[in-house]
Amino acid sequence: MNITQAAFVTSSADPERVPVFHAPEYAFIGRSNVGKSSLINALCRRRIAKTSQIPGKTQLINHFRINDSWYLVDLPGYGYARTSKVQRAGFSRLITSYILSRRNLATVFVLVDARHAPLKSDLDFITWLGENGIPIAICLTKADKLTRGALAQNLAVYRTALATQWEELPPMIVTSSASSVGMDEILDYIEHTNQELSAL
Repeated sequence: MNITQAAFVTSSADPERVPVFHAPEYAFIGRSNVGKSSLINALCRRRIAKTSQIPGKTQLINHFRINDSWYLVDLPGYGYARTSKVQRAGFSRLITSYILSRRNLATVFVLVDARHAPLKSDLDFITWLGENGIPIAICLTKADKLTRGALAQNLAVYRTALATQWEELPPMIVTSSASSVGMDEILDYIEHTNQELSAL
């Protein structure tokens, strides 16, 4: 799949007020400063998501219509320590309400930093998605910062950690926004899922 069109549609602070769309939605989420906006921009090959050196920049649900056939959804990050407890609670309600209520949500792409061992907040969130039957794929970001050996080691650690909760591991995609590694794999995943949904 090639992305030829990417247009901002709406930002929402309340999932109950998000317009109803009938095309599949693919949501991207991760801990603050995991490189989510950079990945989205690399995926679309244009700057549609705002990047910032300040973690926690995204605080709304942002919808982008892609190729006039599906939606990319940029969700707020989680787990940023400098965000107040009230804000974090609000983000949590915003995120969970959207994920649990959105009927056309096709997949949640959970972004984790490939440079670090699995964090409890990431594993807890991934487990919560699985327990609620939400289709997910895991994107390991910033892979260009690691040697091949270190990347392989961290992938093995993630698989071992997930295997304690998952009988069948979710898809895991190694990515780098800087070198565009993994972008085609994400788009192929989305295209395949769209084809499966259209056949239903």
